[in-house]
Amino acid sequence: MTATSIFNIILALNMGQLIKNLLFTVVLSLSAFLLKGQNPVGLPQIVNYSNTLYKGGIQNWDIQQDKNGLMYFANNDGLLTFNGRYWKLYPLPNRTIIRSVKVDADGKIFVGGQDELGYFSADSQGILRYTSLKQLIPQPYRQFSDIWDIVILKNQVFFRTVEKIFLYKDKAIKVYPSTEIWDFMGKINEQLYAQIRGKGLFQFRNGTWQLVSENNILKFGTVTSILSYSADTFLLTTLKHGLFLLKGNQLIKKRTPIDQTLFNDRIFCAIRLNNDQFALGTTSTACIIIDKEGNPQQKFSYEEGLQKNNIRSLFVDQDQNLWLGLDDGIDFVAYNSPVKQIFPDRNKQVTGYASRIFNGNLYIGTSNGLFYSPLSPGVKDFSYSKNNFREVSNTKGQVWSLNEINQQLLLGHEDGAFIIKQQRAEPIYSNIGTWLFEAVSALYPSPGIISGTYNGLHHIGSDDSGFADKGTVKGLNQPLRFIHYDQGSNTVWASHPYRGVYKLELNTDKTSIQRQQVFTSKNGLPSTLNNFVFHIKNRVAIATEKGIYEYDAIKDRFSPSAFFKPWFREKRIQYLKEDNEGNIWFVSNNELAVVDFQRHTKDNLFTIVYFPELNSKLVAGFENIYPYDAGNVFVGANKGIYHINYSKYTHNVKKLNVLITQVSLFGKKDSIIYGGYTTGQTKTEVKKSLNSLRFEFSSTLFEQQNNIQFSYQLEGFDKSWSEWSAKSEKDYTNLPYGIFTFKVRSRNNLGSETAPVTYTFTILPAWYQSNLAYLIYLVLATAFVYLLIKWQAKKHGKAQERLKQLHQLDIKKSESEIIRLKNEKLETEVSFKNKELAITTMHLAQRGKLLLRIKEDLYGLQKPEGDTRHADKIKGLLKLLDDTEKSNTDWNQFALHFDQVHNNFLGSLKQKFPNLSQNDLKMCAYLKMNLSSKEIAQLLGITIRGVEVGRYRLRKKLNLASEVNLFDYLLQITHDR
Repeated sequence: MTATSIFNIILALNMGQLIKNLLFTVVLSLSAFLLKGQNPVGLPQIVNYSNTLYKGGIQNWDIQQDKNGLMYFANNDGLLTFNGRYWKLYPLPNRTIIRSVKVDADGKIFVGGQDELGYFSADSQGILRYTSLKQLIPQPYRQFSDIWDIVILKNQVFFRTVEKIFLYKDKAIKVYPSTEIWDFMGKINEQLYAQIRGKGLFQFRNGTWQLVSENNILKFGTVTSILSYSADTFLLTTLKHGLFLLKGNQLIKKRTPIDQTLFNDRIFCAIRLNNDQFALGTTSTACIIIDKEGNPQQKFSYEEGLQKNNIRSLFVDQDQNLWLGLDDGIDFVAYNSPVKQIFPDRNKQVTGYASRIFNGNLYIGTSNGLFYSPLSPGVKDFSYSKNNFREVSNTKGQVWSLNEINQQLLLGHEDGAFIIKQQRAEPIYSNIGTWLFEAVSALYPSPGIISGTYNGLHHIGSDDSGFADKGTVKGLNQPLRFIHYDQGSNTVWASHPYRGVYKLELNTDKTSIQRQQVFTSKNGLPSTLNNFVFHIKNRVAIATEKGIYEYDAIKDRFSPSAFFKPWFREKRIQYLKEDNEGNIWFVSNNELAVVDFQRHTKDNLFTIVYFPELNSKLVAGFENIYPYDAGNVFVGANKGIYHINYSKYTHNVKKLNVLITQVSLFGKKDSIIYGGYTTGQTKTEVKKSLNSLRFEFSSTLFEQQNNIQFSYQLEGFDKSWSEWSAKSEKDYTNLPYGIFTFKVRSRNNLGSETAPVTYTFTILPAWYQSNLAYLIYLVLATAFVYLLIKWQAKKHGKAQERLKQLHQLDIKKSESEIIRLKNEKLETEVSFKNKELAITTMHLAQRGKLLLRIKEDLYGLQKPEGDTRHADKIKGLLKLLDDTEKSNTDWNQFALHFDQVHNNFLGSLKQKFPNLSQNDLKMCAYLKMNLSSKEIAQLLGITIRGVEVGRYRLRKKLNLASEVNLFDYLLQITHDR
């Protein structure tokens, strides 16, 4: 009998109001307890998006998703969009609240606010633009209140306000007013339903609203959703009256164990999760998941990690995960995720150190005790088992390990070693902190156990009566948190994080260590620090800072393991665990992964799968992995433990996608050139001055955001693809002009990789790089070449002229030189002639002088009288002398030489003055030679007086004025020549 049934029976008894109120409170408490008790043990990942993160209003009234996976939210401040990495807000023109949103098959995003309705759509650049439809509304109806619902039915779009419903079709709007209030509108199975207060539920058929049911609940209650329930039955949720089934026109009350909660907290919205489950959004109890029978399956509230308990909208995305629009914020619930978190305590504060399935219970060892919860029968995925955690008594304090040995559950605790019996811990020994246990025999029941404690090794005996404390193994007083017992050699391998690896040989009764060795970096280990002992693949494996090392008994030292190298190489390994399938789970650099030998690739016989969801969430230094089976792997964490359904994880391969969500310019001018809301390629041209671009990209696989990596390449600029990383944006600056294609791809940790998506754009050349500029350059170059040729020709002409001038100068210089040489020769000849003239003149002068003396002497001899014979001879000699003086032979020779030297002076003078006598010419020649009167007298054989007379007569013949110097005149005659 349910709590609601009890409540109804008591009400029927007409008991007093006080008792009714008391029982009402009891039923509410029972209902709340029932809700809490129905939660599964594992909680999916919940991601909180606050309004400070998405930069919008606090309330989110409706949620939608388009075919590309982009999310849309009807927000107080406008249309809010989310692509997995980036949020954007698009307000309405009148800045009113958007109450509803719906995306059609063409990608139009219809929205409704107060006094405003229309749609957002992407333009040619993929940028959302708003188109108002208000002008299509007939004038009398253009003022209206909030649009609360939008329904798309084939090619028709319906908008509901409380006063009227608008039908948008074929670019026209028809109005369906009502005198009463339109309380609800919704679509199910391609049928449109609406509720009118006071009249009932109506269906839209053939352009009219036809009554379906006028049940009082449908007349006076408020329907909040209508969902598919079965082939011919619908599930109706109401604001205050709970759940109902509508079959035909019959409304049937759907009784549930949580009816009173639904009555009290109100169902504001609801959605179908899958074939068997529905999600109800309430005003104060948050989100409740129920099955078809109405039984609560799970609750998501503030206690489970939501930001608020007041739910305004619900949506199931393409990957079957749940989105919640809250009264303050948005929450994402990875409802379909194979990774869930388990909190054994109410406050979610304890750290998980160990876990174990034993006798149908899940045990979790924490930083504050051991907790257990019975597993629900028939549930294969234990994370769906009901949460009924309780604390095991006598375990308060730090729990280090849980081991099952001899069909008993042993507890390693800071207070000692315990055995768990009847949900109570009974001590085996106390006051010695115990890390873990190792059976001394692989054949069960093992006759004993070796435990690693705070003070070394401890021996526990075992027989039919149970376990018994055998005391400390003497010989080593060091904390040993990692040990392995080798039964073949009665040896314990142990490690201390800071002192190295121990090889401890025990005596037969295991009371003491008879031989021990310590291996450090001096014995082959890469370091003395951070070495951990594990038993993997029947080998003693030492996890180190540089991979796995194994012991070489012949060399008595450690060396890198060739066996483990293909999987771990030189990774820093902190933890190893082998599961039942032979896979090796490990922790490296605080990252959880598994070497899966069942998942082969073409290159390897194994696959390494990482779990980035758990990065930085493990208990560093105290890692613990418990792989119960492929569907249930438990991992210790900073808060509680994580449950991984590994089988589902590897098979739940959802379609990975990648989107270029925005391309923008930055630098001198910031602007968006591609908005990311279309998948079609656009041709974008960018000015050279704006050649710095930012590309943003994302994947809408929301539950795997931590697993997704991107690689990109700018074709035409980058030579190769970038390294894989979680970075979701890339900047390029100062790109040259040309055509470029940006390509990006994504991958996840399961090896799925998308094909590249591309965006092609053109960087236009600068004005000085355009075709016109190149034409101008060609013209200028041609002109330059032409001018250069002309200049060269002119220069060549000038050079030629210069050369000609130089040649002329050379010629002139040569001629001058020739003239000079000729002049020199002439001067030499003149000098020679002058010498000859001088000699001739001197000769003539001497001869004249001599003849004169001879003549004088002869005249003296002539004076005596007597000898006539001698007188005749003397006369004859005198006559001979006179004839000699009168002889022109010497003169002719003189005149010839003189004219050669003086440029035919005598000839010219004779030609000019023909009346000149020979003596006159002689006088002129001697004057020309600037001879003195005495010298002239001697040459002419006359007296000096005779020379003066001759000069006088000569002036007369030359017609010279008295003021003209005769010598200058004769010199002038030469110059005039």
